[in-house]
Amino acid sequence: MLRKKTDVRVTDAGLFFLPVDLRLPLKFGSQTVSSITCERVRLTVVDAQGRCIDGWGEVPLSVAWAWPSDISYVERLEIAKQFCCTLADAWRNFVQWGHALEIGHDFQQQVLPQLLQQFNRSQNGREVPYLAALVCCSAFDIALHDAYGNLHARDIYETYDADFLSRDLSAFLSSAGSADTQFAGLFPQDFLAAKSSKHLKAWHLVGGLDPIASDELTGNEPDDGHPVLLTDWIAQDGLDCLKVKLRGNDADWDYNRLVRIGTIAVERDVSWLTADFNCMVTDVSYVNDILDRLCHEHTRIWQMLLYVEQPFPYDLEKHRIDVRSVAARKPLFLDESAHDWKHVALGRELGWSGVALKTCKTQTGALLSLCWAKAHGMPVMVQDLTNPMLAQIPHVRLAAHADTIMGVETNAMQFYPAASDAEAVIHPGLYQRRNGEVDLSTIVGSGFGYRLEEIHRELPSAIERSTSC
Repeated sequence: MLRKKTDVRVTDAGLFFLPVDLRLPLKFGSQTVSSITCERVRLTVVDAQGRCIDGWGEVPLSVAWAWPSDISYVERLEIAKQFCCTLADAWRNFVQWGHALEIGHDFQQQVLPQLLQQFNRSQNGREVPYLAALVCCSAFDIALHDAYGNLHARDIYETYDADFLSRDLSAFLSSAGSADTQFAGLFPQDFLAAKSSKHLKAWHLVGGLDPIASDELTGNEPDDGHPVLLTDWIAQDGLDCLKVKLRGNDADWDYNRLVRIGTIAVERDVSWLTADFNCMVTDVSYVNDILDRLCHEHTRIWQMLLYVEQPFPYDLEKHRIDVRSVAARKPLFLDESAHDWKHVALGRELGWSGVALKTCKTQTGALLSLCWAKAHGMPVMVQDLTNPMLAQIPHVRLAAHADTIMGVETNAMQFYPAASDAEAVIHPGLYQRRNGEVDLSTIVGSGFGYRLEEIHRELPSAIERSTSC
């Protein structure tokens, strides 16, 4: 294929690890975390004229979410960091020209699976799952898209069309049940919102350990000027959307939690709820029984439930559960299972209603999944991985362009607000929620619009494989 004059290739990658402590513990399924590490990547690209420029990407290395296991959190995190270093070498050596979407797709198809297999063979049975590998890879992919936009002095979302891409979507996607040409002549731009939103409804996460009323306070809560109780969050941020984390293995607790939070929501004029069962459910009757009981006993709360998120194990190919009975009650959205558009297609076959996109599965993958879902009538949401600092910006930008069913989940301000202090100076509306929304109006310029040169954040030294990996 002839190269376009707009094509680039990667020439270098820098890797940084930024530790962040949580002000309150956050529960993922059966695990609780009190700190995370963010992976930040600087990727350098060059074009045929020899012009070089950097792009940046960041993602929390949330191994509790992406790698549920009995292996200790610390050990999983260290293994994930090692794989990030392996990825940095692979990206430096990936000599592929194209648009960021094309390069990102080719890396994920041609390099990532084999790289992961090779890495896992050296881990003595402590195998990194593909979802965790995607999380590690996503910071590089996000940085690639940022660099591409920076080199062309364009907002990256202005480049997802035929003027910049050599391949249309038929090179990446096929339609359900066939290999027809539904995507021929179409580009991501054809599935994105005609005009991106500058203000998005913000979903607040009610974690499984979060105190929701004064009788749940222990006296050990932080005294840092930020709310602790759910009612105080609602009052301060003007919240209108609450995402409720459930256990998925204790039906009485889950039902009572939904009712209690739903009652507070009704009293405080909150409009919408969603329930996240954290991949812990193995039988559809578990969810159906809770939904049916809620419908009969608390109809108003049931009506407020906009959708249900990922109750079932994230390995969709291994756990092919027919979920149509759940989706008949409430829209059912893939999250952890939606590794890529092929998994979204499998989910649709099994009865899932829609898909929750996440930039931590790569910007490339999120865009392709969005296009496939919309082409097949599946609604989309954009869900958080508790994204602080730079990670917040591609996250909310995807939501602004995806035309989600209702805003965006954003909760880093709940669990580590101080982590984003440097970025909040430039983008105050991204790191605090007001009137139930986040404000994207400060995002301007090329790439993702970070305005990085204005953000005064001191980074640790870049990781060098020979000394730290």
